[in-house]
Formats: sequence, structure tokens, C-alpha cells
Amino acid sequence: MAVCTILFINGCNIKDQKMIVDQNIEIDNQNWSYNNKVNTDFTIDDAALPYNLYLNLRVTPDYKYSNIFVLIHQTGPDKKTITTRYEFTLANKDGEWLGQGTGNLYNYQVPFKTNYKFPEKGKYHISIEQNMRDNPLHQVSDAGLRVEKAE
Repeated sequence: MAVCTILFINGCNIKDQKMIVDQNIEIDNQNWSYNNKVNTDFTIDDAALPYNLYLNLRVTPDYKYSNIFVLIHQTGPDKKTITTRYEFTLANKDGEWLGQGTGNLYNYQVPFKTNYKFPEKGKYHISIEQNMRDNPLHQVSDAGLRVEKAE
């Protein structure tokens, strides 16, 4: 039993060693408005390495869409901001949720940049803004960002 525990802890540590940031921000009253951007700051120490970036998202079963559009604003050490619009599929056409269900929430960690090389080392700021027609967007519990070193 002790060996299994040690292997489990070491397996978690390997994943955590790759992680730069993994953050979820709770959305007030599960109503995500346009002006309530989710902000994350982190530092890239080695711009030569590739990184994977993920959108973290939690929605309730009452979320009424099968997708979500977001604007991701990335500001680097040069203070220039690049904005990209992404669409993420959350459910199949038959309504089956694609996220992992835990109680009354569906969790998603979906990649939006893989093997991405940041232009330079330094401090970065990423801001995530919901970009759906509804404002506020109901039944979104949390949103956030994960950045990790690619394998």
C-alpha cells in the first residue's frame, strides 16, 4: 500500500513540475458578464521551451448551449496585447456533455494552444472574456487558465 501511495504522489509531482499556472476563478452567482474578465499573471523563464495552454471551465447542467466562445487577450513583456477568439464545444449534438461530471458541475480543461513558444521570457498576463450573445452568460461556475511545459 505504501508503494502505491508513493507512486501516486510521484506521478502527481511530475505533472506539477510541468505546471506554470493552473487557476480557476469563481464566477459570481454563476453569471459571467462581458466586463468580468478572468485574469491570470505568470512568468515564462525559458522562451525556447514549448508550452500547452488550456481553458479551465466549469458549467452547470443548466447551461443552455453546447459551446462557448471566448476572447483570450495575451499581453507579454513588450506590453503588446494579442486577442484571439476561440470556440469550445461542450456537448455533443445529442446534448451529452463532453466534460467530466462531478455532482452538479461539468469540468473542462481544453487546449487552445499546444506546443506554443512564447515570443520572449518574462511576465505575461492572460485575460479571458466570455464572447457569447448572452450578457451575462448564465450557469458558468468557474473559468481559468492552465499553462504547462509541453512534453
